[in-house]
Amino acid sequence: MRFIDSYFYNPSFAQKLLSFVLLPVSLLYAISATLRRKCSKYYDFGIPIISVGNLIIGGSGKTPFIIEIAKSYPHSAIISRGYKRKSKGLVVVSHNGEILCTQPQAGDEAYLLAKSLPNASVIVSKDRKQAIYKAKELGAKYIFLDDGFRFHFKKLNIVLQPKLQPYFPFLLPSGMYREMPYLYKYADLLVREGEEYTREVFVENPTPRMLLLTAIANPSRLDEFLPSVVGKITLQDHSTFDASTLQQYMQQYNATSLLVTSKDEVKLENMGFPLSVLRLRLHIQPHITHSIDSYLKAEKS
Repeated sequence: MRFIDSYFYNPSFAQKLLSFVLLPVSLLYAISATLRRKCSKYYDFGIPIISVGNLIIGGSGKTPFIIEIAKSYPHSAIISRGYKRKSKGLVVVSHNGEILCTQPQAGDEAYLLAKSLPNASVIVSKDRKQAIYKAKELGAKYIFLDDGFRFHFKKLNIVLQPKLQPYFPFLLPSGMYREMPYLYKYADLLVREGEEYTREVFVENPTPRMLLLTAIANPSRLDEFLPSVVGKITLQDHSTFDASTLQQYMQQYNATSLLVTSKDEVKLENMGFPLSVLRLRLHIQPHITHSIDSYLKAEKS
């Protein structure tokens, strides 16, 4: 287990001590996050907005959740920050399914959204307000806002709560929370893994000797879905891949393919490696999808 994963989920005695030593920094972070939320200006953009957010850093399933719900609404726009992308400012990743930039320019998650949603547009921008105005300009009927819980916009707030909870209910850097855990009660729809949604995973293109390669947050959450593998290579979330290093790994493990997630796949498509892909689909309870549909219809009318 990587240090960062053990620190947040299964800390040793020394890591627990470190968490408590860092609590004064976490208190300052909590104050800053609370003030930012309370002092932000309210915006009504005149378009139905669904926000899909979480309270912890990484690994809550926001991207597959957005894919699952947004595919039912053509002419929608998905807005994301485009974390770790190689571009600046606002970038239209896709327009009504036509992909307009490269994966490095979009970022791995935004590019996966664009590839997975052929009837939608995807926009990346640190300035979410600017991105919403751009989406309206492009003719979007609905907006799905990735990681939008903290923004003071008129929207339906969906907050995902993963099955695996952090060891301590502390904010960064003592714990994994970005905002106070009590904010779960302010979600319009609290969607808990294992209750309101479940994951289904299957392997596409399996081979006899698969080597797991992944650069996602909390890779240990893949363990329950993994087939037999010859080894595991886990890198920091959103890491880029080096072809020569991967070739060495393939030879070291005598691997017949790299076993990757869909998020990792978009960064490996043009490298020429044989890929086996862990395909993920979320099964969302009908009362959640009904609530989303009711909100969008009410706002549209």
